[in-house]
Amino acid sequence: MKKLAKDMTVKELAQYIDYSILKPEFTQQEIIEETKKAIQYGCKTVCINPSAIELVREYVKDTDTELCVVCDFPFGASSTQSKVLQANEICKQNIFELDIVANYGLIRSHRWQEVTEDIKQVCDVCHDYNVAVKVIFETDALTSEEVVQATKCAIEAGCDFVKTSTGFFTGTNLNSPKSGAFTEQIQLMLDTAQKRIKVKGSGAIRDRQHFLDLIDMGIDRMGVGYKSVPVVLGLDE
Repeated sequence: MKKLAKDMTVKELAQYIDYSILKPEFTQQEIIEETKKAIQYGCKTVCINPSAIELVREYVKDTDTELCVVCDFPFGASSTQSKVLQANEICKQNIFELDIVANYGLIRSHRWQEVTEDIKQVCDVCHDYNVAVKVIFETDALTSEEVVQATKCAIEAGCDFVKTSTGFFTGTNLNSPKSGAFTEQIQLMLDTAQKRIKVKGSGAIRDRQHFLDLIDMGIDRMGVGYKSVPVVLGLDE
């Protein structure tokens, strides 16, 4: 029987977290300080922009925290060729995982073959470097039917994870008054995935109970903002 989230240690819970340090206005020192916190908590990865790779690398070396880097973030609207070039340059720097933003305008246009090919070309490059790929759909911009079909495209493309949100989308949520990784959306992705692909939730994970509930649902990873990590881990008391 799977261990319930409420019975997990802080270290076990932290391994579900990609510690998000993505605000473009962060200073170099702020990035370093937050990276040290991610390592202290024992988070699975620290999620950073490509420009911070060299800055952060020396701190995560020989720790339990790996490097997760975003690509074509937060819009995903570059050409496929540009995404491939970006992914190649990032993966050459010996990272652990890459989070790429899907062209969700194409998803909303129901151009499914183009969606699949856009993701697949990035996955092929990353897998040559043994780097796992998470594809972000920006689910708040999509209908439930589009989320289902996009998940199928990611599976066909050979992606490792599907992911809900960038955390930067400010448009109208088409599925729910709630935004980000809300329970209904995660369940929809899990049901479609059927363990053929992993699921990462990101966006609006700020409450400890919500965090624990998602783990018990079967989620594989969560992107959590730097301010919310001690809250979801129960360390803020």
